[in-house]
Amino acid sequence: MRLHPLRLIKLFFSLLALAAVLAPCAHAGEVRTLTLEQALELAAAHNRAIARAVEFRNLAQGVYVAERAAALPQLLVKGTLAREEDKALETPAYDRREASLQLDQALFTWGEVQAGIRAAKIGLLTADERLRASRQEALRDTSVAFYDVLLARELNSVFTENLAQKSRRLREAKERLAVGVATDYDVLVAEVAESNARPEVVRTDNLIRSRRDRLRLVLGLDQAVDATGELSALLVDPPGYAEALAIARDRRPELRDLRHRIGIAEELVTIARAGDKPRLDLTGNYGWKELDADSTNLDGEKWDLGLKLSWPIFDGLRTSGQVQQARSERDSLQIDELQLLDSVAVETREAIDRINVAIELVRALEGTVAQAQKLLELAEKGFEYGVKIRLEVDDAELNLRQAQSSLALARRDYLVAEVDLARAMGILGEDRFPGLPAMPAAAANPR
Repeated sequence: MRLHPLRLIKLFFSLLALAAVLAPCAHAGEVRTLTLEQALELAAAHNRAIARAVEFRNLAQGVYVAERAAALPQLLVKGTLAREEDKALETPAYDRREASLQLDQALFTWGEVQAGIRAAKIGLLTADERLRASRQEALRDTSVAFYDVLLARELNSVFTENLAQKSRRLREAKERLAVGVATDYDVLVAEVAESNARPEVVRTDNLIRSRRDRLRLVLGLDQAVDATGELSALLVDPPGYAEALAIARDRRPELRDLRHRIGIAEELVTIARAGDKPRLDLTGNYGWKELDADSTNLDGEKWDLGLKLSWPIFDGLRTSGQVQQARSERDSLQIDELQLLDSVAVETREAIDRINVAIELVRALEGTVAQAQKLLELAEKGFEYGVKIRLEVDDAELNLRQAQSSLALARRDYLVAEVDLARAMGILGEDRFPGLPAMPAAAANPR
């Protein structure tokens, strides 16, 4: 049967629409597997918080350019084409045409212009520190999300292995029942053990998916991602509290940002004080003017150059109020700096304590896992020879599973605490820190 040409066209466009719908789905189904270094590079390039900080930096650059304009000469071209008549003066109607170039240059503003430029320049430094803070926060979130994926996979591996072992024992019980060396009770016990092991596998499978989604969101990607690697790191004792706090006081971006904002507040006080002070400007005009009446035609050059002095003798105490506001803002920022210093000190202390605790746990649990594995081997051998009961084997399996899970969690906590300490010290992604790759140079110094 031949199809009508219109039906063929409709079918063609329907297939195109279906392909357009299925193509994104196929792309979304692709999983991009990342190492930690790759994840950090993507975070530096695509994280939305970093992109927002970059735009704030662009805003600060624009403010600086705008404030600097106050110190530069202002040139304005003006032109007029009009017909005028004044009957009160009994002047005849005439045409007026003129063009001029106007110059305005601030000569003395009691420090107001210079303070505005300095404040804008400090604003650039503030934007740089906020960008550093956003980068470090993004790197911290990416590292934690990455380690959480590895932890979820490690836990899933432990429970999957446990389920596989329970399944093997169920098969063995059924085979022994078939040859008459086991009872229905033994098979039932094995079936219950297998059923109890299955929910943890399901939970950790879902945990892997949710942690991968979290990593994708932190990276700012639309494509599904996965993490590859192991929860292992060379255990390194953290620096002393005094040393870490000294570095944090000097390099923490939030503290630097606040100190720059205090500098801006100082300049705003200077600007406010200039409100009731004298100001001197240079003004000038140069141009051409033509008057065309019924019987007269006048034209020629015109120019003027002079100094303009302005001094607000009394402004209703507006300047005094603005100075008080600027000083209060400066003093409030200084109080905020003291509060932030206390917060950074606590954060640094807690990060060091978490590293020390995690190191002790990892070292202890590594020995515990080895002992639990040996204990399980002995229990299984004893059960095989009839000198151990099934309950002892189950206890040995439970102890090994708990030790393996605790060790994986302790290793994750150590890696996260290490990242948190680098973040608290303000060096995350800038200095190479044990266990954490440095930020790529291109991402660390954007233009």
